[in-house]
Amino acid sequence: MEKNHGPVIERPDHEDRSSIQTLEKDAAAAIVPDHAVQLDKAAERRVLRKIDIFLIPLMWIGYGLVYYDKAILGSAVLFGMTKDLQLSVVDSSSTPPKTSTERLSWATSLFYFGMLCGLYPLTFLLQRFTMGKVLGVVVILWGLVAMLTATVTSWRGLFAQRFFLGFVESIMPTAFMCIISNYYTQQEQALRQSWWFSATGGWTIIGGALNYAFAQIEGGGLRRWQYIYLLAGALTVMYGGVCFAIPNSAVSAWFLTREERVVAVERLRKGQTGVRCQVLKKSQLKEAVLDVKIWVVTFMMAAAYTVNGAVSGFGPLIVSTFGYTPLEAILLQFPLGGVVFIFILLTGYLSSRIPHIRLPLLIACCLPVIAGCAMIWRSTWYRRAPTPVAGYTIIGFFGPVVSLVISIGMANVAGATKKSFTAAAIFVAYCVGNIVGPLLIKTPTLERHYPELWLGLIICYCIVIVLAMFLYILLWRENKRRDGLPQDEAERDAYAFRDLTDKENRYFRYVL
Repeated sequence: MEKNHGPVIERPDHEDRSSIQTLEKDAAAAIVPDHAVQLDKAAERRVLRKIDIFLIPLMWIGYGLVYYDKAILGSAVLFGMTKDLQLSVVDSSSTPPKTSTERLSWATSLFYFGMLCGLYPLTFLLQRFTMGKVLGVVVILWGLVAMLTATVTSWRGLFAQRFFLGFVESIMPTAFMCIISNYYTQQEQALRQSWWFSATGGWTIIGGALNYAFAQIEGGGLRRWQYIYLLAGALTVMYGGVCFAIPNSAVSAWFLTREERVVAVERLRKGQTGVRCQVLKKSQLKEAVLDVKIWVVTFMMAAAYTVNGAVSGFGPLIVSTFGYTPLEAILLQFPLGGVVFIFILLTGYLSSRIPHIRLPLLIACCLPVIAGCAMIWRSTWYRRAPTPVAGYTIIGFFGPVVSLVISIGMANVAGATKKSFTAAAIFVAYCVGNIVGPLLIKTPTLERHYPELWLGLIICYCIVIVLAMFLYILLWRENKRRDGLPQDEAERDAYAFRDLTDKENRYFRYVL
């Protein structure tokens, strides 16, 4: 053992335990014993830092590409896509003529219908097969489909393209949620979830800058919106090649030494969440379906993400109705992105430092979203009006709300199959919110400031607050009940890597 360079641990007497029910037990059982092993704190910090350096930039870039790919539709419509693909329809029979953007709403929503269809089969592939290989192949397909957007010539073709794009993209958020829960302790997860999810805000700014640059193109053989999709697809294909390097779990992490892999796994024992098991267990699936807290989190996610459905597909278009030019509308996405980026990171940091603050923070972050919707709806819209822009900026607090919902949902379940189900359920809700959001935008109600949209979002966030309060009480009471049960440290250590669910393992504690 190397002084100051290796973990201070006792190695198991047997080098390979992989033959002991490795499929039925958690993957961690192959390299650590049933009893807890004392770890050197310096070694633990070094291993955590290496995991962060490898995983977090990869996930931040990956989710950034997911968000950019979704959000560029909002800029593309300002660059001629609406006219080129007949996404708006003018009703000349009315006086004055009315323009309907219903096709654009469906183009936005169909992306998420594709995600819904791809979610469960691709999540199954992730659990059953090697994660890096599955991600690499699917991400490259995603990039190719994105590039094919430039070949679309009609709104019908765009509908088909958006559906298949959503299908292949559906793998990313669930993969990232599972990666975080497999590598990090409960206390660390909120901060790490916030790091990769902050790409929502970061890539709002990066994507806006790229789209603004493409707006300067004059001439050429393609339309400006076609160049945007070619760039997004090319970047995604390159990222897909890197995804092949992602290991299954800390047990097989090639960027760690053998001793460091033992540390990476052992440090997860206290949280009782396990690492990874590649067997689909029907008992865990049944438990997940009947678990009230999973459905509460799912409904919270659906309600919270209706904002993103409207902003990602219609953001620049909405801001342009405040009296700004298309280019100014793109630039005004920057403050929104800044709010999302900064407060996702801040709430993640606070959650990692202060116990049981996640749900109170979530409720607090709902309030600016409600205020922002009210400001946009009830203010006066005139050329370059500042009040609706200010309201539009502070609805960026939806970012930390959603980030906290993900963190709370994934930190409060154990068992590989149950974690996969929870990640998929959260993502189904993510898709539902994104489908509903664009459909609340009714073009004929523009003069009344889209009342259905802003009132609908206010109601959704009031629902999130009520559900968060209910969940806090539910989890607090269960923790109190478990604290009163007999405690056996040896049994606790042995339970950690048996792929037990949070309900099966009485030593599991919920985070609030």
